[in-house]
Amino acid sequence: MLNLIRKILSVALSLAAATCLAAADINKASQAELESVKGIGPAMSGKMLDERKKAPFKDWADVMERVKGVKQATATKFSAAGLTVNGSSFEQAVGAVGEVKTAKK
Repeated sequence: MLNLIRKILSVALSLAAATCLAAADINKASQAELESVKGIGPAMSGKMLDERKKAPFKDWADVMERVKGVKQATATKFSAAGLTVNGSSFEQAVGAVGEVKTAKK
């Protein structure tokens, strides 16, 4: 009986943890999965998906260059809420190169 209770609690905690931080990779996520990330609504997910149709995102700099409305502060917020680009968080991208550089227009 005690083992059954432990298993139920373990499953419940796993589900709770999964819903607290919605992890989604911008190159793989559906519109619903993107919108599960705090701060991403229908308009932003639509922009992301439209750009992704043209070509997959290479990195966070590519996202910030191609998706209108996503700059460093927004990328930081989305990353903290669980959005990744090819499995990398924005903090990892910044840490790898010191700063994220975007192409000049």
